Amino acid sequence: MNRLLTRYRDDVRPRLMREFGHANPLAVPRLDRIIVNVGLGEALSDDAAVDHAVRDVATITGQRPVVTRARKSVAAFKLREGQRIGVKCTLRGARSYEFLDRLVTIALPRLRDFRGVSRSAFDGRGNYALGVPEQLIFPEIDYDQIDRIRGLQVVIVTTAASDAEGLRLLELLGMPFERLDLAA
Repeated sequence: MNRLLTRYRDDVRPRLMREFGHANPLAVPRLDRIIVNVGLGEALSDDAAVDHAVRDVATITGQRPVVTRARKSVAAFKLREGQRIGVKCTLRGARSYEFLDRLVTIALPRLRDFRGVSRSAFDGRGNYALGVPEQLIFPEIDYDQIDRIRGLQVVIVTTAASDAEGLRLLELLGMPFERLDLAA
């Protein structure tokens, strides 16, 4: 079984039950899904960019991503309806816990001048959005195999009712949030 999922069941869930006063273990916030998204503006001029992004996201997540298409035409962006403009992958269950474990323990610490992720990126319902500036922080990606450096978005969807519960869940799961400066 996954290391982070085991930690959630054995340590995090009982602790959240005590802290937030939940009587039922099913009411405790948990990880619902993780969405990894890559927007490809360069796909308008380079069709191979989508194929490279699909390969990179599949390597990072361990699951084949879906190619997203434009819903409507926008003349200012030279975008036509149905054109391939992005890649997304939704991870659920044990795969989401495994991906979060790799993101927190391996990938994020490899960022240059990393001081923690922002505490203010919650959406009001306990979900967290994170921008990753380059795919090279994941050790699965071989530098010689990529065509260019691309950023990606990671959205962590929880079952938390509030941002406070979502923040505490992610803290207990090991998300490296930036420290609050209490001296100021």
